[in-house]
Amino acid sequence: MPLLVASRRRTTLHREFPDALILDVTSRGPEPWVRLSPFYPHGGIPVPGHPGRTSQSVEGVWQALKVFASEGEDFSKLEVTTMKGIKRTVRRLGPPLGHRFKGRLLGYEEARRSIYLPTYRWMLDHRAAALVAELRELSTKQTVVLLDYTVNGDVADLSKPLSHAALVARHVQDP
Repeated sequence: MPLLVASRRRTTLHREFPDALILDVTSRGPEPWVRLSPFYPHGGIPVPGHPGRTSQSVEGVWQALKVFASEGEDFSKLEVTTMKGIKRTVRRLGPPLGHRFKGRLLGYEEARRSIYLPTYRWMLDHRAAALVAELRELSTKQTVVLLDYTVNGDVADLSKPLSHAALVARHVQDP
């Protein structure tokens, strides 16, 4: 059966997917599926390019390594356990210059590939493996729709944020 991704904001989900199991995997989703959110504080997540340093969440890594013209990395984001106050915004800090990785400043796509994807994959393999296995099993019995705020699964499409639900679906279908 298919494993699909849809926008959490969609109002016609039950009409469009009447027989599907619909699971919200955002930071506002229910237990246990909220644990697939990049904001979820699993703890002990390795920070790429920083041996020995860990983060509470995947989003903590992403935000901590972001560099702005007015502010460098902010490693305090690695310790956030509330799923709130993690984001470092353009509105407050201006446009980001990139993400710091092994002493280099990476552009957005390269940062997605070198930082976000490996970090999220590590979390799926080491902190959410049982949920991934459960999704794999559920999707053999019925259509499963994973809800996220965005549905962009293309790492190279920089016009929209990357959907972690799309990454989950890909990981479940192609381990």
